[in-house]
Amino acid sequence: MLACLLLGACAATSAREPAPTRAPAPRLAVETRSYATTPLAPTPSDLPPAEAFAAASFTAPNGVRLPYRLLSPTTKEKLPLVVVLHGSGAVGHDNKAQMGPFVRSWARPGTAKTFPAFVLAPQAPLRTANYAKGADRLLASRPGTSLRAILALIDDLSTRLPIDTDRIYLVGFSMGGSAAMNAAALEPGKFAAVAAFSGVPPERTQAAKVAPTPVMIVHGDKDRENPYAPNLAWAGALADAGGDVRFVSYSGMAHVVPPDMMHDDAWRTWLFSQKRKKG
Repeated sequence: MLACLLLGACAATSAREPAPTRAPAPRLAVETRSYATTPLAPTPSDLPPAEAFAAASFTAPNGVRLPYRLLSPTTKEKLPLVVVLHGSGAVGHDNKAQMGPFVRSWARPGTAKTFPAFVLAPQAPLRTANYAKGADRLLASRPGTSLRAILALIDDLSTRLPIDTDRIYLVGFSMGGSAAMNAAALEPGKFAAVAAFSGVPPERTQAAKVAPTPVMIVHGDKDRENPYAPNLAWAGALADAGGDVRFVSYSGMAHVVPPDMMHDDAWRTWLFSQKRKKG
């Protein structure tokens, strides 16, 4: 009898205290590549000059004057717009510093033929993203002064050129990658996709706003300028929010654009396969 009572007590206790459930498996799949085996990119002399992009300027409603360059295919057909955002080293007014190999690669004949698009390279006179520790104590970015001016320029060009507004893509390196992710948070649903290289992401609480926009994040685990951990946390937050996110991790890579992706068609194919989700 005593044994039965004890067993009954144990059964009751078990009923009141269900076994702990396992934590759900993370939804983020990390694509890992080795930087040591990455093929070298063509030298800058193999790239079209900055002059392949026409120089112009735009004054935004907030008074910020933006120099920019634009690659414009000769067509009346609506084409995508690729916005390439530069790093902090190109901040200025000369309309040249932002025209590095990453931008100019879009004008290579093979790339321009395979991925016909208007390619916009604005030069920010002030930072497009600023950094501080986030709520999770990891570094986070916030929109800088010039970012809203760039968004206004995108709107202006979209009304004047045959741009497919369902296929506007944001691409950026370093501060430009940070700005691209912040732009997607500032104007949810505006952009078809984001490709951010070695940036600093927004506060992880912004993930739900960005989740409807497909995002590809590329980062090296040896980056000492913009740390790797915040982007990994951001990618996880996007995945947890139901976002379509790719995280490409380069083992042994510092703060650079991966040479194999500089002229690679694969990530551009992914980018151009995305269309803005409506509704």
